[in-house]
Amino acid sequence: MGKNYQFSIPTIIKCGRGISAQIGETLKSYRLKKLLIVTDKGVRQANLLEKIEASLRSSGIDYTIYNDVEPNPKAELVEEGVSFLNAEQCDSVLGIGGGSSLDTAKGIAAMVTNNGSILDYEGIGKLPNPTLPLFAIPTTAGTGSEATASTVFTDRETLFKAVIISPHLFPKVSFLDPDLILQLPQGITAATGMDALTHAIESYVSKDATPVSRALAIQAIKMIATDLEKTYFVGTDVESRENMLVASMLAGVAFSQSRLGNVHAISHTFGGVFNIPHGIANATLLPFVMEFNLPACAEKMKDIAVALGENVTGLNTLQAGEKAIEAVKRLNQSLNIPNNIKELGVSLDHLPQMVEDSMRSANVLSNPRLTRAEDIAAIIERAYATEEL
Repeated sequence: MGKNYQFSIPTIIKCGRGISAQIGETLKSYRLKKLLIVTDKGVRQANLLEKIEASLRSSGIDYTIYNDVEPNPKAELVEEGVSFLNAEQCDSVLGIGGGSSLDTAKGIAAMVTNNGSILDYEGIGKLPNPTLPLFAIPTTAGTGSEATASTVFTDRETLFKAVIISPHLFPKVSFLDPDLILQLPQGITAATGMDALTHAIESYVSKDATPVSRALAIQAIKMIATDLEKTYFVGTDVESRENMLVASMLAGVAFSQSRLGNVHAISHTFGGVFNIPHGIANATLLPFVMEFNLPACAEKMKDIAVALGENVTGLNTLQAGEKAIEAVKRLNQSLNIPNNIKELGVSLDHLPQMVEDSMRSANVLSNPRLTRAEDIAAIIERAYATEEL
């Protein structure tokens, strides 16, 4: 018997080439007094804000810029951002950038209207009050944060990456503009694209998946299989860049409904303890978690193999599922992503903490195969011991 579920995506998604330059016209209806743009120095130096700022000015929207976002942001960054917002008397927030910028924008918008630290709200549905009006423009095709109800911050004391999930964290409007990602370096294209693929695969096999989330996830997998390598090797192909933005958003919407699995449970510890970029950690771990999960979800892994373009004719379900794992390994190799976590800088000296932090993640509960602490340790050890190609 099917379980009860609901589907909700309150974010308005605007997609198309140059769409971010129309932001002023869209935001006028919200009657904002002053907008805080949250971004990082790289986005600003790449002149990605130029047309966005011009649109805001032409629509008479006052704004200021906070560009101190760093990868794997710590909770203190939110406090600094809130102080900056209050000093500038802003009443709304626009995140522009990769996942770290969008997550930080969410954290700032949330903590202006809620007490304490963002870390106090770790878990699901604990944020009591709505955020300030929140908007998003991704400049990478990976995190899907522009369409999710979650944000992630590192606890400086424990190095634990806390995930905060609340329907209040959905942006009001998000803009998917391929023009903003045409100049992405190959390494970031690879890491963020594999982040999106990990979201889609983990969402598809999740215990908490629904027919709606699975439909979105499998479509994202198909699009990534078709377009990720093209964005990596060609870069300036606008259609493939736009398709990757859409795929990333679809995967984000999917996992907002289904949660994720062991890849994210473990990779968050890599980001917290070793400051390893999230997308690369996900990509390297993904084949190892897929191997672990295969006995519990072979039929769904077969679906993933087909979505990735594999020929499974004449294979039994388990063999077909193995084709999905092989496809991910080949994709990682093509994108020059390490095939072991030792190369990422992970040290097994921290294994007890990594296992403990991974098991603390709610994502373990959504993973399709029952997972114990010793299973997490075994996955990490196997991913560490695998020899380089």
